[in-house]
Amino acid sequence: MPHIGVMTVSDGRASVHRDLEQFCRDAQQRVAGALRARGHTVTETTDPICTNHGAVAEARRLAAARPDLTIVNIPVWAFPHFTVLAANETSGPLALFSNVDPQYPGMVGMLAAGGALDQVGRVYARSWGDVGDAAVVDRLEQLAGAGAAVSRLRGSTFGRIGGRPMGMYTAVSNTDQWMSQFGIDVEEIDQYELVRRAESVNGSAGRRGREWLEKHAGGVHYDGVRLTPELLERQVRTYHAMRELIEERSLDFCGIKAQPELTDDFCTMDIAEAFLNDPYDWDGPKVPTICSTEADMDAALTMQILNTLTGTPVLFADVRHYNTVQGVWDLCNSGQHATWFAARSDDPAENMRHVHLYPGEFYFPAGGASVHHLAAAGEMTFARLTRKAGRYRMHVLTGSFERFDDATNERLMRESTYSWPHAFARFDAEPGEILTRYGSNHIHAVPGDHVAALRHVCALLDVEYDGFGSAR
Repeated sequence: MPHIGVMTVSDGRASVHRDLEQFCRDAQQRVAGALRARGHTVTETTDPICTNHGAVAEARRLAAARPDLTIVNIPVWAFPHFTVLAANETSGPLALFSNVDPQYPGMVGMLAAGGALDQVGRVYARSWGDVGDAAVVDRLEQLAGAGAAVSRLRGSTFGRIGGRPMGMYTAVSNTDQWMSQFGIDVEEIDQYELVRRAESVNGSAGRRGREWLEKHAGGVHYDGVRLTPELLERQVRTYHAMRELIEERSLDFCGIKAQPELTDDFCTMDIAEAFLNDPYDWDGPKVPTICSTEADMDAALTMQILNTLTGTPVLFADVRHYNTVQGVWDLCNSGQHATWFAARSDDPAENMRHVHLYPGEFYFPAGGASVHHLAAAGEMTFARLTRKAGRYRMHVLTGSFERFDDATNERLMRESTYSWPHAFARFDAEPGEILTRYGSNHIHAVPGDHVAALRHVCALLDVEYDGFGSAR
């Protein structure tokens, strides 16, 4: 659960503040109490802020607790410069909150403080209402979740394994911009590290993974050339090499270029990418580590945000094909959908029985298994960070994954590359709108409706929110 800091600002006139002090204290207790009742850890300032020095001191004390979101509670007319001074002492996500009480001009105070922050260029969000209303607390929780998604980016490290893949501008981001805007460092790692480390991984680890896959997958379809037990064990050892590299280099999330060097001369990275993103492997439950195929940096960043918001694995796919008869898109990509998407079950065996390992396609001469399955049906939120003239925006769509009868599913998957993982997506946006202005070949998804939270994330990151169709 996100950790939330709460401070309250008041009127700077001593005689007025004396009359308002208890009301301000009560207002802060209501906000903090409503959030604690939802299970959040809340750190509060001791006294309402009514002086310049108090604004700085209280904000510094609150900032030392490292909350995921700092809420400036404005229940009365409060001098706006208190909020600005306090905001200067907080580096993480910030939100202004005002109650709605006609006796006290808290809304006026929030608008004045917000205008001041706009003028000085401080990024923040706003919320308002009566915390006795569950919907108001819901919005604060959404803000807190967005704050956690933003604050946990700062100080993190992305491991970029390999360089730009196949000439894709959209897969490469400016490392200076990542540090200045998101607080993320980028560790550049040569793909040879995976080759070197995979060869030194204990052979028993490769056998253990291969045997688990043979036991739990719906099928392992060896052909004696592009998929053999030896190649599958090499893929498993490469997965363990990635785990070792992530631990040794303290990587928080990562991406693997793969094509063409590894896929031409070593093996595909499909097993490594799928199971890094999964909440389990052959050794048991684990926390997913976000990994993007083709070392797509903005893909990994989008996925990291979605994972923090939801706690679930995040889909990575190409926007491969639109079927005009069924009205669905086939989201299909070599590399990864986490196998969790096959059934979205807490039981790995239930997911894996829908998964088939097929020989890699002709694109990948080195061979290895492709991880084939069809994503389970359900409501989805789709998102992707892209850049236009250097400025970040987040494309957001709502929709669902669908499945049809077995014969139709098979036919639709065989229209593209059958051996890769598939998701049949019905977007709440017209195909023309998507094809006209969607700014990447890759897209990402998580279960449920997270549009409101993504709006907050964009506000806190100073990223343009760009909704499609019903998500506008």
